[in-house]
Amino acid sequence: MLRPIEIMSDAAMEEVSVLSSIYCRDGEFQIVQQSAQDGLVVQLNCTGGKDGKLNVSVMFHLDPSYPSSTPLISISSTGLSKSHCHNIRQKLMSRAAELPPEPMLHQLVEYLQQECMEPTDDQLADEEKTGEERGKQQKWTSILMLDHIRSQKRYIGLLECWSQQLQLAGRLLLGQIILIILLGERPKIKEFCRRLKTVKVDVDSSGKKCKERMMKVLAENPSSFPCQQSFQGFAVTNYKSLSELTGVFEKLNMAGLYQQMLPSLSA
Repeated sequence: MLRPIEIMSDAAMEEVSVLSSIYCRDGEFQIVQQSAQDGLVVQLNCTGGKDGKLNVSVMFHLDPSYPSSTPLISISSTGLSKSHCHNIRQKLMSRAAELPPEPMLHQLVEYLQQECMEPTDDQLADEEKTGEERGKQQKWTSILMLDHIRSQKRYIGLLECWSQQLQLAGRLLLGQIILIILLGERPKIKEFCRRLKTVKVDVDSSGKKCKERMMKVLAENPSSFPCQQSFQGFAVTNYKSLSELTGVFEKLNMAGLYQQMLPSLSA
């Protein structure tokens, strides 16, 4: 990824850095263009819709004066008509105009996923759409690795609080490597990651409050039904060896996801 130009404000540069950490899967986020005169152009590829298979690409053009000025927005999708893309763009532009002059890209992406990518009337013409169906979203499981936890009471309290607020099931695994397993809706998992990167959750070696900038997403996948059955609430588990860690994942029916993350641990 290209390095954001220094002419952009510190707030804008930090926001771009946070977004690149949250939307970290291959092809999800990229800086398309940067120049001292024109600013930054960033692109995010989002998924949504009723079955989670609708792909929409949103491009934000950030003027050097951003966030004092709102971003220019363009929308494209292979699964939507040009008029539908135009309507989504209009919704996002209107939303941006309503927000205060501060970094807003993450809010706009959340708005896009939650409000703008619902199935159209034509797509739902052949099926009954109930309130219960509208509330259903595919569950995802993500494994995060933390750099350190020094102030355990505060840090763990925040993790549990966020998991409850975002309706995520969570397991904090404390050992040689600190891991968090999260189960829930994917946009809410990304919001959890954003908070880790932007909120002062711990203290550094000198005792100064710090953010979890070194957090990494090791693996993420749509959740299987057996996994969902065995994974509820938030809990902390201590482990002493690799075999104990393997056993935790096997008990949660997540052996496949565990194998997926191992190359990232050894990298």
